[in-house]
Amino acid sequence: MSRIGKKPVNLPQGVSVKISAGNVVSVKGPLGELSQKVDPDITVKVEGDAVVLTRPTDNKRHRSLHGLYRALIANMVEGVSKGWVIQQELVGVGYKAEAKGQILELSLGYSHDIHFQLPNEVKVEAKTERKGNPTITLTSIDKQLIGQVAAKIRSLRKPEPYKGKGIRFVGEVVRKKAGKSASV
Repeated sequence: MSRIGKKPVNLPQGVSVKISAGNVVSVKGPLGELSQKVDPDITVKVEGDAVVLTRPTDNKRHRSLHGLYRALIANMVEGVSKGWVIQQELVGVGYKAEAKGQILELSLGYSHDIHFQLPNEVKVEAKTERKGNPTITLTSIDKQLIGQVAAKIRSLRKPEPYKGKGIRFVGEVVRKKAGKSASV
């Protein structure tokens, strides 16, 4: 039995789950509503204040789908109840970030500024503190979407291994290389 798949997804106060035709699971909460189509082989039931997923057989495909859809539904429940937050920091001299509505304006050491258009479901906040690195805070109810947006922003200037300059997640450790050593 899948260790992740067999655990029920507990529903917090104010969150409701509806399973419609075609095995589409809709989760509604105080922050919004998300829906996910589930494979027809996986059975989804709401029992009391928990969502339980079961699989028909023990073959490899069913085992993997069982854990996958349980994790996706758990992420949707947490998203509509608490929301997801990702913080990134810009490390480098002259690196700047400014949020103008749904457009994130980045100055990353290139010859031009980068204007990054964000989806409507993702909210952005850019903050620059004195004597500190600029910080970008992304918030959304959809974990998949916010992770994809954060990865796209990070890909604009990945942290390089010699000086550590670039866009990194807050708390991420970048392993530095020694660089050239002088020959004696």
